[in-house]
Amino acid sequence: MTITERQEQVMNVIRDFQTRHGYGPTVREICRTMGLASPGSLFKHLRKLEDEGFLRRTPGKNRTWTIPGPSPGPSQGKSIPLLGRIAAGAPILAEENREADLPVDPALFGCDETFALTVRGDSMIEAHITDGDLAIIRPQDQVENGQIAAVLIENTEAEATLKIFRSIRNRIELHAANPAYEPLVFEGAEREKVRVLGKLVGVIRSRANPGKMFPCVGRGFFA
Repeated sequence: MTITERQEQVMNVIRDFQTRHGYGPTVREICRTMGLASPGSLFKHLRKLEDEGFLRRTPGKNRTWTIPGPSPGPSQGKSIPLLGRIAAGAPILAEENREADLPVDPALFGCDETFALTVRGDSMIEAHITDGDLAIIRPQDQVENGQIAAVLIENTEAEATLKIFRSIRNRIELHAANPAYEPLVFEGAEREKVRVLGKLVGVIRSRANPGKMFPCVGRGFFA
């Protein structure tokens, strides 16, 4: 296939966005960068490039269009997996959990291995973690009181939740950083429902403030 000048422009926009942010842009973001008022003509180019294997689309995801193959960027081959739904009992980093790879070296957060989760909602807003941010998690099955952890709760939605962890006598409490939310409390045998996936070590800011990364230090900036 011979790529037209317009299609090359589209690919350059996607490549540049993917390099800077670690994920592909939405159609709206492509339009904004190219100065298009509507996506009508853009869809034709995107679908043609997808059919020819130059672009990849992930249906149902907010970040849709990416360049296939190794992710561009300064990570020199190192990346952080972005995870979606997590099956209880399955390994955290199992391939079926992976949505994408962020071209970011985990060493930026002081770790050999990390994974990322997309924050949904406003339950951690007073810890400066907002809807759409990427929470960077170091895999570990225990955390200290007051640290922010990614946890999976058995027999609920198969997605991790980000909360302040507290273990008090015979109960576990998961606290939001927003007074509008009551803590989740698990006592006695109910404690076994709580599975710690890892500790928060940093945040990559959402598109409202794109490209910003905030490593946590020591016990964690947000603890």
